[in-house]
Amino acid sequence: MRREAKPKRPPNSLMRNSNFLWLMSGGVISMLGDQFSLLAMPWLVLAVTNDTLTMGVVLGLISLPRAVFLLVGGALVDRYPARSVLLLTKYVNAVLLGGLGIGVLTGTLTVPILCVVAFSIGLASAFSIPAGTTILPRVVPGDQLQAANGMLMGLRQATLLLGPLMAGGLIAVVGGSGRAAAGAQAAGDLAGLGTAFLVDCATFVISAVTLYRVRMLTLPGDGQPARVERLGTVFRSIGDGIRHFWNDPELRALCLYFSATTFFIGGPMQAVLPVFARDRLGDGADGYGLMMGLHGVGTLVGMMVSGARPSFRLRTLGATILLVDTLLALVFMPMGLARHTWQAALLMGAAGCLAGFIQIGVFTWIQRRIPPAMLGRGMSLFMFIVMSLAPLSSALCGWLMRYVPPQIMFLGSGLALWGIVSLGLTSRSLRAIALPPRTPPATAPAETPLETPSAV
Repeated sequence: MRREAKPKRPPNSLMRNSNFLWLMSGGVISMLGDQFSLLAMPWLVLAVTNDTLTMGVVLGLISLPRAVFLLVGGALVDRYPARSVLLLTKYVNAVLLGGLGIGVLTGTLTVPILCVVAFSIGLASAFSIPAGTTILPRVVPGDQLQAANGMLMGLRQATLLLGPLMAGGLIAVVGGSGRAAAGAQAAGDLAGLGTAFLVDCATFVISAVTLYRVRMLTLPGDGQPARVERLGTVFRSIGDGIRHFWNDPELRALCLYFSATTFFIGGPMQAVLPVFARDRLGDGADGYGLMMGLHGVGTLVGMMVSGARPSFRLRTLGATILLVDTLLALVFMPMGLARHTWQAALLMGAAGCLAGFIQIGVFTWIQRRIPPAMLGRGMSLFMFIVMSLAPLSSALCGWLMRYVPPQIMFLGSGLALWGIVSLGLTSRSLRAIALPPRTPPATAPAETPLETPSAV
């Protein structure tokens, strides 16, 4: 008996999927709005307090709860609908950013309130990040999942490029770019910063509306009633992931190496660069936005090169990482010598190109190295290790800048990165990291969770 051939899905079926289009449009709008707050936050603290330590603490208050609760957020998202969790975080962020913008515009904002808002934003992101990463398999069919992931990652990088430029331009046009060194400024002088927060608030509202239009697919196990799990079960599951990382020599070496590089490079990027733009270059948020925008361009270029030429590396991926970080130190150290914004922006673009190139290789290696049943916990753990050190580095840099100029901070960070590379050269496990054969596919379908909530 002759079987009828199944009709093939048209190549452009993803762009005909209304579910994906609603999710993509809301996600892009929200990611673009995030860049407005990321740019405005350090400038607001400097404008209000003129204290680099306070700026580092506020930035740390955003990053710290996100890092500390990220693993818990990922475990809890397995127990509740991802869309409901994501919607709740959007409401919370809209309220926080709306109140922050109004407080800036009316001149009623105080530093303690700013610290509470910063901590709350970071806490909300600890749940929105895992919710956002688990919702896509319930929005598109399994045969479209890889294409959908690729499109969203590309659009995210585009927002990192356009967002700072748009935010810096808005702040410059509305006014209050933060060029003044004094902390006591009138509310009208901060109008641009307040407007930037309100723009981000609006993007969360819009993305919540688009998320309501998304119809979730029914996956195996969705009809099972939710069970309330003990907190100890969640922590035991997290412990299993940590033990797997530690017992794998190459995974352990990579995590320790990236923890060190994040500490010595992540802090200066967040805390030192805006102070350098204001004090050394004499620019406001618009100049800072230009530098971050060029960094985004470089990152996008590096990702494109890495994706198009996956074999463009040294003998091993580990050796390539060490070479790229050596070049990155050479780019980072002369940053303090820049006297014009365009000079610093070009250096930031080169740094972004190097970082973007190696980022694709590292994430691909981790995804292939970790068994499919542990992939979610493994990626969350890697993000946790990196993100938990960023707030500590930012706060330390803010304190050091009370005594050390930004130019010396850049030089010291570059020298520290060279020292880390030197130690990495002595690690056989790090040097031996290479792209392994792809792990065997799971026996469950792509849409089926590899673990039930009760097993987490």
